[in-house]
Amino acid sequence: MANPGSMREEAETIAVKALAFVAADPELLPRFLAITGIEAHSIRQAAGEPGFLAGVLQFILAHEPTLMRFAAETGTPPASVGRALRALPLGDDDHEHSI
Repeated sequence: MANPGSMREEAETIAVKALAFVAADPELLPRFLAITGIEAHSIRQAAGEPGFLAGVLQFILAHEPTLMRFAAETGTPPASVGRALRALPLGDDDHEHSI
């Protein structure tokens, strides 16, 4: 079993590749910005927020053709994207609840 630190580092690497993939696509980028409500000039700032990278992976995973194209273009196995999502902050289903 890989240690959590290396899993998170690998997950961040996949998410950064996904962000570059989205940013380079003239059709995906406007859709991503519209869905997230982030303005293009704010992406760099938003990227530092907890959950941003998980959101990028959720965007990729939400549309199978996009996932498959990302996987093919980057050499990333599609299943790795889901695993990466779960390794990132706010990327799993284990949310803290207030008491």
